[in-house]
Amino acid sequence: MDALLEIEDLKKYYGKEPNQTKALNGITFQVMPGEFLGIMGSSGSGKSTLLNCIATVIQPDSGKIRMKGTEIQRLKGKKLAGYRGKEIGYLFQNFELLDNLTGRENIMVPLSIHNISEAEGGKRLEQLAEYLEITEVLDKFPSQMSGGQKQRLAAARALILNPGIILADEPTGALDSRNAKALMEKLAGLNRDDKTTVLMVTHDSNAASYCKRILFIQDGVIFHELRRDLLAETQQQFYERILQVMAQLGGGSANVL
Repeated sequence: MDALLEIEDLKKYYGKEPNQTKALNGITFQVMPGEFLGIMGSSGSGKSTLLNCIATVIQPDSGKIRMKGTEIQRLKGKKLAGYRGKEIGYLFQNFELLDNLTGRENIMVPLSIHNISEAEGGKRLEQLAEYLEITEVLDKFPSQMSGGQKQRLAAARALILNPGIILADEPTGALDSRNAKALMEKLAGLNRDDKTTVLMVTHDSNAASYCKRILFIQDGVIFHELRRDLLAETQQQFYERILQVMAQLGGGSANVL
């Protein structure tokens, strides 16, 4: 099976010597179709820079990023817009919902940007709303929703165009433990049942325990990798292995599984 996403010797530096920060210092890995991959590391380790490079929010200094074999740094104009809108779905930590639009209208924003009719996306919206349990807030404004409802609504918006991969940037960071668990169970379910590919940046060991594989970043390089044995290992056991690695980084989280 060919990789969906390929990262090759990616580098991104900030500032100049002797005070230069090497946010990414030669990172290489692949994401396979249907994978749920976590990227973990302490603050300043480079994980958000990595996600922003993949999303084309920032440009790396060197290295290559390929989506389905196409080098994304070479994309321009409509092809770049198509990549940003249809190949990736971005799930932000702080929801990034438009306060003056209803839940339904927020989900539909990507459809209008890419000239897809509401009728065409309507069935997909209803399916996502039912699965993510947000049907009751579709006609409400963000100010009338809980944090968990907002984040599940944002997940529906990221998924509405059936993107090749979901990029989740600390998706549980603004949620309490109950809503964080609910969101992660929904993302894991979409990965399991719909084969949705997810690349998630997180510092939360609880959230990471839903992944199938985790790459740990420190000082801009990958220093460790964990894979969950889905047949022989419980989520709790995987969580404990994650904590052991995070202890080396000086981070972790309380167990709320």
